[in-house]
Amino acid sequence: MPLSHRWTLTRYLIEERRRFPTASGDLNTLLLDVALACKTIARIVAFGSLGDSLGAASVPQAGGTNVQGEVQKPLDMLSNEIFIRMSEWNGHLAGMASEEMDEPRQIPGAYPRGKYLLVFDPLDGSSNIDVNVSVGSIFSILRAPQEVVDSGRDVVEADFLQPGTTQVAAGYALYGPVTMLVLTVGNGVAGFTLNPNLGEFVLSHPNIRVPADTTEFAINSSNSRFWEPPVKRYVDECLAGKPGPRGKDFNMRWIASMVAEAHRILMRGGVFMYPRDTKDPAKPGRLRLLYEANPVGMVMEQAGGRASTGRQPVLGITPTALHQRIGLVFGSRNEVERIERYHHDPAMRDSGTPLFAERSLFRN
Repeated sequence: MPLSHRWTLTRYLIEERRRFPTASGDLNTLLLDVALACKTIARIVAFGSLGDSLGAASVPQAGGTNVQGEVQKPLDMLSNEIFIRMSEWNGHLAGMASEEMDEPRQIPGAYPRGKYLLVFDPLDGSSNIDVNVSVGSIFSILRAPQEVVDSGRDVVEADFLQPGTTQVAAGYALYGPVTMLVLTVGNGVAGFTLNPNLGEFVLSHPNIRVPADTTEFAINSSNSRFWEPPVKRYVDECLAGKPGPRGKDFNMRWIASMVAEAHRILMRGGVFMYPRDTKDPAKPGRLRLLYEANPVGMVMEQAGGRASTGRQPVLGITPTALHQRIGLVFGSRNEVERIERYHHDPAMRDSGTPLFAERSLFRN
């Protein structure tokens, strides 16, 4: 399709709204503000060390730690501030929550409040900035509880603890060789590329679908000694290649930027694993349910893929805490379902039993 005939993000959202004649248009406006935040961050990222924004003195509290105990880089804090400032004024939000903030963010009294909640990771994979590897932003939109909308009270943590199935929209921005916005509003997944001449996101990848089968997987193999038996079985079978039980060769990828991993999988298939392991028994996983797993899970499911903890679908989990961590497996449906079967296999519950050892004749 010629560039002049491609839809902008604005037109795409208007066309989607037409499916619901009674819709107010509030969601469209909110998503356009989120897109503007992503454009702003993309420009800052593109300047890299040439920009003043990466200096620690430019952002208050930079170099501290967030609620997860992770060091906050200056660009993390600046990106968080951009998301807040671009979204708080529009009258469509009841509150916000971010990976970089301990508590929910209230809408200032000077602005009207709305019916949605915005949840976001302002800069995923920021540790890759110094080595010029793609990073991104992840976001999710929920409906605020009706009681919050009716009363106008301040939001509390419990208002955000909704399962992923209740998400109204979700997506991510990828800041790479080009800037892309990948979005779902519950009717499939569309990808938009930022046209720097127009300053607009332009529809470049309509109706993205994740291939059901793949020969690529992504996992941090340095944690292999901490993996649970089902994960170790799956990876070992992939590494065995064509002579092994899978009968085909696999390639392993690991970028350490989940947005970049998710985008590769959307474009050509694959499976991403950051599963629960025994490295820190106090943590049921490493990724955040609200800020990472749920929005990426919605995108994957809407594109025909699957998102799971390995044991159950991610989107069906009701969160118990704002910064809850979880194990995550997502990507090509047939591979994720295979990993789920391995987790439910009784043979995997006692890996020390010789009958079910890794090279047993009783293994498929």
